[in-house]
Amino acid sequence: MVPRSALRTLPRLAGRRLLATTAAARKPAQLPAALEERISTALDGMRAAGTFKTERVITTPQSASIGVQGGAASVVNFCANNYLGLADNAQVVQRAGEYLREWGNGLSSVRFICGTQSIHKQLEDQISAFYGGSARDTILYASCFDANAGIFESLLTEHDAVISDALNHASIIDGVRLSKAKRFRYANGNAQDLDRQLTAAREAGCRVKLVVTDGVFSMDGAIAPLRDVCDVVEQHGAVLVVDDAHATGFLGPTGRGSGEYWGVADRVHLVNSTLGKALGGASGGYTTGNQLLVSMLRNTSRPYLFSNTLAPSVVGAAAAALDIVDNAATRTPLLDQLWANAARFRARMTDAGFKLAGKDHAIIPVMLGDARVASKMAERMLAHGIYVIGFSYPVVPKDQARIRVQLSAAHSTEQVDAAVDAFVSVGRELGVI
Repeated sequence: MVPRSALRTLPRLAGRRLLATTAAARKPAQLPAALEERISTALDGMRAAGTFKTERVITTPQSASIGVQGGAASVVNFCANNYLGLADNAQVVQRAGEYLREWGNGLSSVRFICGTQSIHKQLEDQISAFYGGSARDTILYASCFDANAGIFESLLTEHDAVISDALNHASIIDGVRLSKAKRFRYANGNAQDLDRQLTAAREAGCRVKLVVTDGVFSMDGAIAPLRDVCDVVEQHGAVLVVDDAHATGFLGPTGRGSGEYWGVADRVHLVNSTLGKALGGASGGYTTGNQLLVSMLRNTSRPYLFSNTLAPSVVGAAAAALDIVDNAATRTPLLDQLWANAARFRARMTDAGFKLAGKDHAIIPVMLGDARVASKMAERMLAHGIYVIGFSYPVVPKDQARIRVQLSAAHSTEQVDAAVDAFVSVGRELGVI
């Protein structure tokens, strides 16, 4: 039998052991020499090629103007997905705070165990109604990346096929990799090649053929030709999934995305999108559309089944953002400002001699080619008070480095003009124009 005096010392001994263990653990485990050498060489190569990525730290809320650590107190931000300027919108922030106070910080669990509150069902219903309501359902995810990761494995078998646009987002590519379905790829935005690949899938004996495309290709600012895609999909009796992360809330007459832009919203089976861009800028994603398919996802989609549900504050912010977009009185001024800003920037940059990509979108890539030039231009733009980022391989193809400019409804005309003026000044310094 252990004496009581000895029992009293056990907590102290455990504490000393914990301190000793903690102190010993402060130094990270040594890497194998081969791995350390390989990673170091790869990183050195990225630095030499100008493709090494560093993160600028902002010291303010996300907005049209932000503070940057170690830099100017305020610079104009042209590289956020804050298309409607709702990331720091007072109504959005207030609702997030209200939900945080009323519903707590989080659920500490996944949805099917004890992680569903009434506010989650309300937001799902609100999203379904936003897309038309009838015969629709919506499932929430921690991100649109998770929505794409969970969809293909759940809906397709080894007897099926997925036909993916060549420039689809990395999250779609990763989601497709998780599926056992046969894989086909069609040339970017090319309905004729899509037809060929669907024919190849049929000839390969595939039972279900699922076509997936970005609604907007975010590195190019290009809108997928969904009307043509829908025509081909229907001819082959296939299923269509659209990732509308860079369209939801602001593309189309009432901001309902690329399907509305092309007038084919009722011909798309499922839409994957995000709450983390135009709809409040925080986090969270969803799949919305056919009720039967969404029911299958709710029961088999691994990112849904094994990830904590959305925090109440994120739910509240998203609900408030949807209220703003769903109301013509609040939506119209934002859309008018956004598209006026995009048109002004594109026209002035074109007149100045820059090569631009994309069309009819708030993403306007300034094409530079050389990764080192893109990186250098971004640094010099910051000195002019304009915050932009250079994109290079592997985010974009080699020799297609660019600065992706993203316009927002929060930008003033004066801020747009200041960005163009800075581009012209730096462009001349670097011999770009």
